[in-house]
Amino acid sequence: MKRANLYLAAALGMSALGGALVLPAAPSLAQGTTQRIATTKVDVANVATGHRSSKIVGAKVVNDQNDTVGTVDDLIISQKDSVPYAILSVGGFLGVGDRLVAVPYSALQVTDDRVELPGGNKDVLMKQPAFHYAKS
Repeated sequence: MKRANLYLAAALGMSALGGALVLPAAPSLAQGTTQRIATTKVDVANVATGHRSSKIVGAKVVNDQNDTVGTVDDLIISQKDSVPYAILSVGGFLGVGDRLVAVPYSALQVTDDRVELPGGNKDVLMKQPAFHYAKS
């Protein structure tokens, strides 16, 4: 999970700011070669002040009235458009009877000690389409 969080953080930083990245060769490339991906320069000082996925996943999500509406179960970047989504666990008790729903990460207001979904309502979230992980 920590490796996935590292990859997610790197992908979020790369998609937000761009950066030069050299990856190991894909299996279809000759052994010992590298593939260079041209992007823009990364402002590492700015990235360092961002929010770590390891601190967000598992965090309680509250609305603007400070009512708990769920917890962050996961962060996913869509393959189609590279948009980050927060997967929220809503309802249930201790993981039993909960429902996973996807919300755009941009809908959240994240600070060092709080994850807020302004206007969030547990009942409305429970009526959203359930999120299911793709089989891989």
